[in-house]
Amino acid sequence: MLTTRFTERFDLAYPIALAPMDPASGGALAAAVSHAGGLGLLGGGYGNHEMLEREFSLAGRAAIGCGFITWSMARDTSLLDRALAHRPRALMLSFSDPAPHARKVTDAGVPLICQVQTLEHVQRAIDVGATVVVAQGTEAGGHGFDRQATMTFTPEVADYLAARSPSTLLLSAGGIADGRGLAAALMLGADGVLMGTRFWATREALIHPNAKALVVKARGAQTLRTSVYDIARGRRWPAEYTGRLLVNDFIRQWHGKEEALAAVQPEEQARVEQAYDGGDCDCANVTVGQAVGLIHDIPSAGEVVSAVARQASALLHREPVAA
Repeated sequence: MLTTRFTERFDLAYPIALAPMDPASGGALAAAVSHAGGLGLLGGGYGNHEMLEREFSLAGRAAIGCGFITWSMARDTSLLDRALAHRPRALMLSFSDPAPHARKVTDAGVPLICQVQTLEHVQRAIDVGATVVVAQGTEAGGHGFDRQATMTFTPEVADYLAARSPSTLLLSAGGIADGRGLAAALMLGADGVLMGTRFWATREALIHPNAKALVVKARGAQTLRTSVYDIARGRRWPAEYTGRLLVNDFIRQWHGKEEALAAVQPEEQARVEQAYDGGDCDCANVTVGQAVGLIHDIPSAGEVVSAVARQASALLHREPVAA
């Protein structure tokens, strides 16, 4: 129904990819997206050998890819070697310069996906041989830039690629949670979409049920970009990246008081991690984007893929949408 350069390159039924979210995108979620006709990407996150092996195993025979937080993975590049040993369908690098690791990926014959937030990032991705560029708008959940919206960034990147590297594929990310978003992204020049928040709120996602239940009732205006959880957990993110999360009591307490939070970091880290394990969402991070306002249920990932594709196809072909 929705053939694009992305579906043809990766032999997919639909131009939909799962964002490799840490920790939501485990092996079961990645496999479910791939089985449904999209591209499932396992979240390598901050890097853990035991976790990688476990989640690749849980994916079974599904053809999935993997994604890393680049600056974190760089502290132990054997994580990249371990992921490549599984012959992933693609390898995604996000958040910092991909150049030190790109050659290892491309030499292994694995398609490289680079997530970008500026045109300078796009050019760097082209230079290192990326097969796919993901244009991430500020609406996206989790880490990114507080700079440009998906609606304007996607066509700007599309034009840039058309002029300088027309063979490089483009996915759009940020605020996309249904078929309207997919159809819009394709009209803006993308070859497909990378979706995070909508898959975060699925049955297979490795997220506490309390957090999923909270998101179903939330609105997009209830999220903001902040660094408080990175400070609390001692994660040294590059300064330009902040995380978009659902506003809760912890954020209300510390957002704008980052220096004071840093002074009590060990205590707050223990409190946040205990809250996360226990599903206390007043304290624990709920890492979602502005697309939460479009989410009203917790379906399976396969149901999400088919519903998004069906709605997008109907809109693009001006067909009535079945209930």
